[in-house]
Amino acid sequence: MANRLAQSLSPYLLQHAHNPVNWQPWDEEALARSKGEDKPIFLSIGYSACHWCHVMEHESFENEAVAKILNEHFIPIKVDREERPDLDDLYMDAVQTLTGHGGWPMSVWLTPDLRPFYGGTYFPPEPRRGMPGFIPLLHRIAGLWKERRADVVEQAAELTVELERQAQVSAGSELPDETVFEGAMNQLRGGFDARWGGFSGAPKFPQQMAIELILRRGSDTDQRMALRTLDAMWEGGMYDHLGGGFARYSVDAQWLVPHFEKMLYDNAQLITCYLAAFQKTSDEKYATIARESLDYLLRDMMDESGGVHSSEDADSEGEEGKFYVFTPEDVRGVLGEATPLFCEAYGVTAEGNFEHGTSVLHAYDRASDFPKNQEPELKHLRETLRKVRDHRIRPGKDDKVLAAWNGLALSAFARGFQVLGDQRYLNAATQCAEFIRRELWQKGSLLRVYRLGRAHTPGFLEDYAAAANGLVDVYEAGFDARWLRLAEILAEGMRAKFEDPKEGGFFSTEEGQSDLLFRQKPGFDNAVPSGNTLAALALLRLSQHLDRQDFRISAERTLACFAPWMKKAPRAFLGMISALDLALRPPVEIVIAGDLKEAQGLLAEVHRAFIPHRVLTWVGADPALPLHVGKGAAQGGTQAFVCQKNSCAAPVGDPAELRHLLLQTSP
Repeated sequence: MANRLAQSLSPYLLQHAHNPVNWQPWDEEALARSKGEDKPIFLSIGYSACHWCHVMEHESFENEAVAKILNEHFIPIKVDREERPDLDDLYMDAVQTLTGHGGWPMSVWLTPDLRPFYGGTYFPPEPRRGMPGFIPLLHRIAGLWKERRADVVEQAAELTVELERQAQVSAGSELPDETVFEGAMNQLRGGFDARWGGFSGAPKFPQQMAIELILRRGSDTDQRMALRTLDAMWEGGMYDHLGGGFARYSVDAQWLVPHFEKMLYDNAQLITCYLAAFQKTSDEKYATIARESLDYLLRDMMDESGGVHSSEDADSEGEEGKFYVFTPEDVRGVLGEATPLFCEAYGVTAEGNFEHGTSVLHAYDRASDFPKNQEPELKHLRETLRKVRDHRIRPGKDDKVLAAWNGLALSAFARGFQVLGDQRYLNAATQCAEFIRRELWQKGSLLRVYRLGRAHTPGFLEDYAAAANGLVDVYEAGFDARWLRLAEILAEGMRAKFEDPKEGGFFSTEEGQSDLLFRQKPGFDNAVPSGNTLAALALLRLSQHLDRQDFRISAERTLACFAPWMKKAPRAFLGMISALDLALRPPVEIVIAGDLKEAQGLLAEVHRAFIPHRVLTWVGADPALPLHVGKGAAQGGTQAFVCQKNSCAAPVGDPAELRHLLLQTSP
């Protein structure tokens, strides 16, 4: 018999709809039941692509004995962390405070007034390898609630006070100076793995914001850290050498064996990193990786509505990675006589490098001395094998569309069009922008989640900020001023709903949210830039396009608010430090005037150059934009104006002359 999760849209919640556990969604009815029945809440938070979430479901939540305890003594509630990042952030802080670590599945016990008193992550049903067993733990907590209620309530109250204290941001009053960049670089240098790239040991995560900051601000020596990391991620099994795109992280230090789930937010950010590396180096390898990853999104992740899906699972047929790995026999059955060439190029061996004698494809050997003239044939073999692989049982997909992650995808597609010149990517960016305007922008507010024709959940700070920032990129790619205007409207809504007028910065949620203990002001950059980082970026860019000084003031107050933290712990604020770079560095304003078709040679030069502090606009259908004033095309010719520090060079119509001007502005 299905539980109440069967009425949900979330693929993650629907995975649990037929568990014997009487799961409830996080809503008024479930929270009222906790109070009415005087039972604590067992809150389980996870996401569709989470491997250990699947393990705990199979071991515990499909277990009748576990279900009996949960149903009798608790109100069990399931939350999709991707739909409710506010709850995830708050209760993850609680788990980390209680245990010193966190992760998913997240398991938290709450009083009926939503105060946490105990928590952890994955629990096996019975004690195993030093981990407490879930069944005895449930009995213990149920007993404590019955026999020592006052102690539990007191602990919950104390923990809530501590969490609220931790959430307070001691706001700075001034923008940090240039020393912040060197502090960040010193920390990155100290953590850099010179052999394999990356900035930590195993498990290894991509750390896109570290790469972006190095490309923006690092010395020539620092640049090698970023490029080595990009190279090593592609060489290893983190990269899907058949289908394009990157897995979430590597379980080892050399990027060989990934945790196979693919997340939209990782891929969108990594695409922009590889595009930037191509601009910096002119190395076609980086363009190819970006192109293949963009094509993966187009082929496998697009919703028919125009949005982009959230993730693909690590597991298929009950096994992690089964979709992606090969044996020599698997390859031979498809490629025949070409098998030795392919297996040598991608490390497929009889003994394997993964479970059951299978191999994760990698390109370590090919990256060093493999004959380059083999690449055309290898490309053909990869495509042949991919098409056959597509007939395997594919990992589950979380096909919900999230506003914030689609904002990141807007940037990836728009920049992909600019740098690679493929019209398909601009089409995808435009379709995604249309989707946001049509499906998620409703009655003057942005909604966060869309699936199967229905949008729901009021947008959070990160949704408004990421969408606004992505729309600026779409404008700079296609020069349709509608997207700049929509970005402006989102920014105004963001300031009205989330801004802290007293100390600067932005809260993640609106005021007065009844199902949240308190509001948080997120600054820490994790897998996705924090809401405040995204807000500062969007506001700075819009202030430059629209001459909105109020936007710039809000952005600078945000950066000043977190200034003490950027100085104290720069590794935790790398995205925000990149936003600070944009605030401190005078923008390079590039205005194209004249016929857009005739301007393609000029635009190609603009897109070839790595100028992260660039502002690009076209004097076209909307001449009212502030940057257009006084910049019209010369009679009979299309021109580019390059301005910086309130001074403009003489307009140029020749791409070579524009290239010379841009070289003088590049970082």
